[in-house]
Amino acid sequence: MRILIVRLSSLGDVVHTIPVAAVLRRHFPDATIDWVVDETCAGLLSLVPVIDNLLVLRSESTSTVSAWSSLRRELLDSRYDVALDVQGLGKSAIVARLSGAERVIGFKLPFLREAWAGWFYNETADPSGSQHVIERNLGILTSLGINDSTWAFPIEPEDVGVVAETRTSLGGSNDPFVLLNPSSAWANKCWPTDRFGAVATHIREAHGLRTVVIWGLTDEARADAVVASSSGAAVRAPRTDLTDLAALLKAGVLLVSGDTGPLHIAAALGTPVVGVYGPSDPVRNGPWSSHDEVVSVSGDCYCLKLKTQRGSVGVVRRCGHTTWCLDGVSVGDVCAAVDRRFASASTHA
Repeated sequence: MRILIVRLSSLGDVVHTIPVAAVLRRHFPDATIDWVVDETCAGLLSLVPVIDNLLVLRSESTSTVSAWSSLRRELLDSRYDVALDVQGLGKSAIVARLSGAERVIGFKLPFLREAWAGWFYNETADPSGSQHVIERNLGILTSLGINDSTWAFPIEPEDVGVVAETRTSLGGSNDPFVLLNPSSAWANKCWPTDRFGAVATHIREAHGLRTVVIWGLTDEARADAVVASSSGAAVRAPRTDLTDLAALLKAGVLLVSGDTGPLHIAAALGTPVVGVYGPSDPVRNGPWSSHDEVVSVSGDCYCLKLKTQRGSVGVVRRCGHTTWCLDGVSVGDVCAAVDRRFASASTHA
């Protein structure tokens, strides 16, 4: 059997789909399991050994026409039996249909991100009753007769030099370090940088640990602002690709982050997490370990309430209110959550 998973992006959602590949491998050990992913997220899936082949949509390195033409050729050459659209967008549904698979499976409404995506499926799955997005994703497998709720993340970070480089920036010691992620692709998910800096100061004073601020291609200024406001408690991480990032997240003893890709990678790797949530619901998108901590004001988020009233699912990409809900999260709230997470880690070590 040849099975195709379609989940193009974003990074956190790709992480949340990895258990689908893991369950498929367990139930169909001899199947070929391939995944179509956008090139911005492909580096992470290269670390997932249960996937046989990555088909990459070159959305940034080539023209749109060339990217889609190349992907279509790869899809048709592979002769898939089943294509699973776990994303629910028109774009991902088109990819699933272009695979030429006999069975093109997606979600029923209201679990589609774009309703018209359903036009491209010949079968649908209903994940009703699922709360977390990982549960919802696993629900697509009921169409294959699989009712397996195992959350497994077979990610194998590579031993790369970024961890040693980071330790050098901390003075060359092998002491444990904490990671801070102050950035997100969506501005309304970003907690203020000076508050992240204050948390770094608290971690040094209360726990004797330095912090490392991770950053993406457009986030260098925010990382520098955190470092500048940390009273010397934090340093900026080296520039990282996704392979580097996975290694660094695995090496850290704690990550403090908003609801964004690095948080979900850390949770998947078993690194302790403190999540700061506003315009997204941690019940749906949050870390899943019972030991991890979440500081959330999502219940007071004007935009999230409005979206829920309209029957939409997911998160709010742009704030439509005069004040941002994350402004209501205090430094004290996050520091207390950090203290609790360290205490929990010690208890369960």
